[in-house]
Amino acid sequence: MPRAAPVISATLPSTRPATAPPLDNNRTLLSGCCYRSRVTSLRRENRGRGAAAGNRRALLAAAVEVFGEQGYDAPLSAVAKRAGVGQGSLYRHFPDRVALAVAVFEDNVVELEELAALPGTTLDALLDAVTDQLVSCVGFVDVVTASVRDGRVEAVAERVGAVLAGALPQAQAAGRFRDDVTAADVVLAIGMVAGLVAKVPPEDRLRTAAAAWALLRQGLRP
Repeated sequence: MPRAAPVISATLPSTRPATAPPLDNNRTLLSGCCYRSRVTSLRRENRGRGAAAGNRRALLAAAVEVFGEQGYDAPLSAVAKRAGVGQGSLYRHFPDRVALAVAVFEDNVVELEELAALPGTTLDALLDAVTDQLVSCVGFVDVVTASVRDGRVEAVAERVGAVLAGALPQAQAAGRFRDDVTAADVVLAIGMVAGLVAKVPPEDRLRTAAAAWALLRQGLRP
């Protein structure tokens, strides 16, 4: 995250913002929120004291890299190998593929929440951050397609939706987004960008994302 990556019908808890997208949008939400892990610079810190925590960080960073290169169906053994740990260590931390993906999401959603909390952060800035991260982490898009009903996925999706919904009113008041645009519309736009980015070669992802947003934002502006 600067500090600088489909849809089903349930009502979210009343404590969430009124404009927050429903759980129907979980696939779209997380498809566009595959943020680059903040632990990528901590790979291989898996020796000596604190080995368990270091192994976990190394596994998360390796998952971002391996799934980004090979797709979400990449063997978990490749993740363990890239992290420099044994498969037993991987499964102790992450019992299944979804647990590994959700852990990456959670780690990076925290960064999105922290960015949103900074004074002056706009919805456009949040969308730019999401786009930057999904470009580098398209390998996780398939997790939401396969696990849309998984409670772990739903919980992370709700947090992302709340962040976007919280920033939307200010963006509308500033004339950056139409008054009739909802958080669900923004979520749908993110999912559309994520779907396009996932279909192009790595070298074309950033350009494709920028072109897609240029078109989509025209439809969201007043």
